[in-house]
Amino acid sequence: MSAHTHVPGRRAPDRTVSIAYSPCPNDTFVFDAWAHGRVPGAPPLDVTFADIDVTNGMAQRGELDVLKISYGVLPWVLDEYALLPCGGALGRGCGPLVLTRGETDAAALHGGTVAVPSERSTAYLLFRLWAAEEVPGDVGEVVVLPFHEIMPAVRDGRVDAGLVIHEARFTYQRYGLHKLADMGEHWENTTRLPIPLGAIVARRSLGTETLLSLAEAARASVRMAWEDPEASRPYVLEHAQEMDPAVADQHIGLYVNEFTADLGDDGIAAVRGLLTRAAAEGLVPPLTDDALRFP
Repeated sequence: MSAHTHVPGRRAPDRTVSIAYSPCPNDTFVFDAWAHGRVPGAPPLDVTFADIDVTNGMAQRGELDVLKISYGVLPWVLDEYALLPCGGALGRGCGPLVLTRGETDAAALHGGTVAVPSERSTAYLLFRLWAAEEVPGDVGEVVVLPFHEIMPAVRDGRVDAGLVIHEARFTYQRYGLHKLADMGEHWENTTRLPIPLGAIVARRSLGTETLLSLAEAARASVRMAWEDPEASRPYVLEHAQEMDPAVADQHIGLYVNEFTADLGDDGIAAVRGLLTRAAAEGLVPPLTDDALRFP
């Protein structure tokens, strides 16, 4: 899908900006106004829809101007991409869950098989940090499955547990599954910081002026969505993959918040805290002091 309409205003970059984000309700809600040319002064967008594991790979290959990626992959792309201080997903009470068929003790996962949606994701980092503290001797095999296959795999006994994200928070009971642990609760209880989930990054080579204009456009698009939620509804539901509208609303309410408009000091501290802890466990490369500076 491409959206090339452009409302005149403050001078924008001279060319269309390529962007990739997921069809999930939080992303379509956030980017609706910008993608449809309703943000004055914003550059027009050429939009690619892709799940976050795909956009993570795109960022690692340097394929587009702007991408929504997992914070878990950020350390691998910071040479080429800058973290925008808005448009992404951080929050409280919105962390990934570890689901089982009924086990209630984390020790039961010792040596077990756990399905995860990606090994380069925030969810995976949070899971490994939790398991290092809560699962004696650690888990056994980690298998990567497409997101929509994880809950059926747990239900059918093909894996011992599954790490799930997004709308699975609201639907796992339909599969008869039990919430063994909430990675977000563990993170918040141990750090008192919000949970870093999805980041918006932009190619550094676009230059300072363009990076600033992209951040401004993303922030304006978020605020316009809040001011008139109904305007984004057709776009959200068109791409919500047959999601119940009420679940889509829950999804937006959980993942679009003050950190989407501006990471702020707490948001940056959360990102640095996660990636510093993950680097200490050997899960990601260490950050340089100015790695998260914008622009």
